[in-house]
Amino acid sequence: MSFFQAQTYGSYYRPSLWGGFKFFPPVIKALLISNVAIWLFVDFLLAPFTIAGIRVGGSGGILTYYLALWPLGTHFLPWQLFTYMFMHGGFAHLFFNMLALWMFGMELENTWGSRKFLIYYLLCGLGAGIANMLVAPLLGQLAPTVGASGAVFGVLVAFGMLFPDRPIYIYFLLPVRAKYFVAVYMALEMFYGVTGTTDGVAHFAHLGGAAVGLLYVFVDRGVIPLGSWLHGLEGGRERAFWGYGRFARKREEVHEAKFYDIKTGKKQNGGNDITQEDIDAILDKISAGGYQNLTDEEKRILFEASKKLH
Repeated sequence: MSFFQAQTYGSYYRPSLWGGFKFFPPVIKALLISNVAIWLFVDFLLAPFTIAGIRVGGSGGILTYYLALWPLGTHFLPWQLFTYMFMHGGFAHLFFNMLALWMFGMELENTWGSRKFLIYYLLCGLGAGIANMLVAPLLGQLAPTVGASGAVFGVLVAFGMLFPDRPIYIYFLLPVRAKYFVAVYMALEMFYGVTGTTDGVAHFAHLGGAAVGLLYVFVDRGVIPLGSWLHGLEGGRERAFWGYGRFARKREEVHEAKFYDIKTGKKQNGGNDITQEDIDAILDKISAGGYQNLTDEEKRILFEASKKLH
């Protein structure tokens, strides 16, 4: 649960670095480690080795040939739609992708939960790869595509839609609201893609990832009526998250929540006291799956405990 959520749902949360949410949630941590490890493995560890005079690692090596995403009709192989997201063209490329993933993805994962965030990230990366694979040959761009940029652009779009008024500091000085920052960034990508400016950058991969992210959030918020399909994809059984803390549930699944006495901290039906262990278990559940995965009873316990704290 992030610092901003803690202010919304009450101030009873377990303190930790940077305001109460995980500094490196599990999926973000795994993506950062895997991307850095693969880059080091391909570009450094295997770079000196050759097979039949052909380099194994590094730019232009065998691994790049088989794992980077080639346009349709050239050297395309199906698994490249996944593997290209973990290949990068240099330290700067890797660094800025991972920095953006951490900056904008951390709060998304803490809000959505790890499973939902991972599905979202991979779908955006897949959409970015398909878009670039189809559009690049039409523009005469036949070079392979590498990098997590398309998936990261999807993360950026979701952040701008879920937290539209959150300030983003350009060069650490100029504050711009997230919704304006994302809108201007997407417009520039469209301009660069159409005009061919800054050659060597897969602009349509960026736009493809952003488009998939936009579609996902629209479905997630109920703007596009595909919620049952998305709910099944995410593997949820109790509820589907529709953005900004609003939930859609089947009528027969709604049950009356038990009431707790604020002063005594006891259930009115004669249950046990609310203990610190109960609160810790709820907070651990939030960290693992997000606030939306709590039952009504658990939300009530957290809410009443926060009021009692005051």
